[in-house]
Parts: sequence; structure tokens; C-alpha cells
Amino acid sequence: MTKTDQLLKITFLGTGTSQGIPVIGSKHPVCLSPDPRDKRLRVSVMVETENDGIYVIDCGPDFRQQMLRHNVQRLDGILFTHEHADHTAGIDDIRPFFFRQGDIPIYAHPRVADSLRRRFDYIFADENRYPGAPAVMVNTVQKGQSFQLGPHWVMPIDARHNRLQVFGYRIGDFAYLTDIKTVDPAEMQRLEGVEVLVVNALRQEAHHSHFNLEEALEFIRQVRPERAYLTHISHMMGFHAEVEQHLPENVHLAYDNLTITLRHA
Repeated sequence: MTKTDQLLKITFLGTGTSQGIPVIGSKHPVCLSPDPRDKRLRVSVMVETENDGIYVIDCGPDFRQQMLRHNVQRLDGILFTHEHADHTAGIDDIRPFFFRQGDIPIYAHPRVADSLRRRFDYIFADENRYPGAPAVMVNTVQKGQSFQLGPHWVMPIDARHNRLQVFGYRIGDFAYLTDIKTVDPAEMQRLEGVEVLVVNALRQEAHHSHFNLEEALEFIRQVRPERAYLTHISHMMGFHAEVEQHLPENVHLAYDNLTITLRHA
């Protein structure tokens, strides 16, 4: 692939774990922090190219709020990493986009598409559709098979969230992986030469299905991106300002509403 003059814009819609920050009813100091970077909606990013479309990776329970916050006027597709509620529960809120645009393309592992069909059967119904229900066009994502979003190629990155298969996605020189605990060496090779890497880092202590901070930093050292951002962060990670001070120079905690750009390759 060759470099183009086109910019890829990445907006962090949410950077929190499944409960978000603040956690309901919590008196933890991070949940009480006045720093806006310590207030995290459920994890998602928006990917925009200058003339070719707007896509989101995952649409959790905060999807409506995220779309309003960023005044998003159209949606060209949703890429799903896996089926857990904090990554999928906002799918009903695609309705305003559907009413204006028609069926919304989604991209997911066949297992994830089946889960969505069971949980949101009214969205996938072929007959007797409720008049107010949205509709989607399902595009299945397979391990090792790249696919196109407009003129852009996307490579799925196969990983494990404990025992559950999840997909990360590489779009040009940008890669986004969340809810991962292990990645096979063959899949690691698909990240070679990536400029910007986003990866989950739940907390300081070890966790059975997520990278903790130490594991995320080791993963970043292996991939060797120019820049890396940590996401899917819980209140147990600590205060944003304090944690950020102790990270390597090219690694940062992502935070809600952060926008980064890179040249698309």
C-alpha cells in the first residue's frame, strides 16, 4: 500500500469499561474526580476519512449520547468487535440514521451477527416489520479476510477475550483492539508497521479477560507503533493525570472526545 494525502480522523467516543466512570453509586475517588478526562462513557471510536464516510467501532449503551455530543449527521457503518452489551446495546439508536439513509451496514463475526439477531430480532425481521424499527445490512467478517469500507481496506485482527473470540481492526496505519487478553503471533504480524495503535488496559492489577496496564505496555513494545493510546479503562486504573505521568513517551491514556489524525495508507 502507498501513502495518500488523505487524513484519517479518529474520535474517542468512549474510553470506559462496561460500567463507565463514574460507576453508579460509587464513592471511589476516581468516580468523584472533577477532571473531565476521568469521566468515561462505554468504549467506542469513530473513524472518518475526508470524503469517504463515517464509521464507528462498537455501539454501546451510550451510543445516542455520543452521537449527539459530536453532532454526527450520518453513519456509513458499524464494525463490531464482539457481542457483549457494552459494545452492542446501543444498536436500536441507529434509527435516526436509518430513517434518513436506509439500512445501515454492519460488520461482524457470524457469531456476533447471530447474537444480535436473537437479542434484537425486530431489527433483523424480514416479515411483519414494526414500522419504527431500524434495519441493517449484515456483512460477515472472517479471520484473515480483509474487506472494504468505501475505498479503504480493513484487516480484522483475531484475538481472545479470555476464551471468547474478538476482532480488532486495522485500517491503513491505524489499529484498534479492545477487550483482548491474548493475540496469536500470526495475528501480531498483521500489526507490523502500524503508526497508531489503540489497545485496552483495564486497570493496574491483573484481570482474567483484559490486559492490565503492564500487559498492555508489553503488547505495545512488541508491536512498536509510533503512538499508542490506552482505552477500556476502569476507575481502578487511577486518576488520568497521575497515570499519564508514568507512561512511556509515545503512550497515552485516551479520554472521551480526544481526536487524533494520521495520514491514511
